[in-house]
Amino acid sequence: MAVSELHKFTLDNGLRVVLAPDPTAPVVGVSVHYDVGFRSEPEGRTGFAHLFEHLMFQGSESLEKLAHFRHVQSSGGTFNGSTHPDYTDYFEVLPSAALERALFLEADRMRAPKLTRENLANQIDVVKEEIRLNVLNRPYGGFPWILLPPVLYSTFPNAHNGYGDFTDLEQASLDDCAAFFDTYYSPANAVLTVAGDLDVERTRDLVEKHFGDVPARPKPHRPSFDEPRPTEERRGTHIDPHAPLPALAVGYRMPDPINELDAYLANLVLAGVLTDGDSSRLQQRLVHAEPLVTDVNAGAGLFGPFEARNPDTFSVTAIHGPDTSPERVLDALDAELDALATTPPGERELAKVTARWSANLHSDHDRLVARTLGLGSLELLYGDAALLYRLPERIAAVTAEQVSEAAKALRPDSRAVLVVEPGQGGAQ
Repeated sequence: MAVSELHKFTLDNGLRVVLAPDPTAPVVGVSVHYDVGFRSEPEGRTGFAHLFEHLMFQGSESLEKLAHFRHVQSSGGTFNGSTHPDYTDYFEVLPSAALERALFLEADRMRAPKLTRENLANQIDVVKEEIRLNVLNRPYGGFPWILLPPVLYSTFPNAHNGYGDFTDLEQASLDDCAAFFDTYYSPANAVLTVAGDLDVERTRDLVEKHFGDVPARPKPHRPSFDEPRPTEERRGTHIDPHAPLPALAVGYRMPDPINELDAYLANLVLAGVLTDGDSSRLQQRLVHAEPLVTDVNAGAGLFGPFEARNPDTFSVTAIHGPDTSPERVLDALDAELDALATTPPGERELAKVTARWSANLHSDHDRLVARTLGLGSLELLYGDAALLYRLPERIAAVTAEQVSEAAKALRPDSRAVLVVEPGQGGAQ
């Protein structure tokens, strides 16, 4: 992973900027992270944050529809955007000679996206088709990220479907869009990151040129989405007409990703000890030894780590045969967690997992797009873009005792269990 000196500054309108020069290749990455995700969308407007992400690609007051696509692709670049629990990001990766073009494009839509009835109706249809493709018409669609939160959590921000309900999407209005943009898409609520082959002073001047006159608006109040942890096991069932086999998802609350980072990282390592590779504990027990399942995975964060503030979810998912009851899988999971809580993992077992995590982080952030997005999201969530460079060593420093403590906290009396059954019907 290329480690570069970071240059951070804030424009008069509140836009935070991170510059990460790296001259090793003649390319540059540009990203804008807005501090709004699907946990911030209003009740009765499920899926609105993702819908608005789509609208940001539909032109602006200065550019017609699809012009953003054309300008990036004609420069030999790529682009995209994505919606997460606590932020929405937009990015381009282009030859470094096209840096100013990317900055203009992002500033232009930060200033005024083209919000029209035609664009809104079109993108509602696009999002609905995306939901049909990725959730409604595929086996295990939305499993577990849509289906598990309503079982584990009680409040609307944490429990609702961030992809969106068709009725809610269809009722979205232009007034909703304008209010959402005015509230959350202000410069003061965003982080601009530029990484790669750049001259710091020239880039700073270009950022000021294109973003400096974006009108300032107040930074919105960001509420806490925390809620009390479960004090008993919670159960839910979902009937999946496309699933060939039953499935099981188990969810637990994790330590605060921001304020308890080391404990959070111990959960990442615990997930690796449980299911990372054929020699991991649940793979050995549930897939090879007994066997009870055809597939088992564990992870910190329903979308991956470092993508959400508190609360965040540790999940274990398994697909099993019709003759295996959920209770047998749960009993085996509890037994492995109890074993780790009683006896910490051995030195070799721990080193294998932490080394793999560190290597994967280095490999991932060697890619300019991942590095640009990682710097931006960590600056937004943690106020510390440089944490990206320290994460491999922080994970490598996780101790066996910390992993044991993480396992000890995953108790049956504070978890959510979602059972997926093949057959006709819908969510229950």
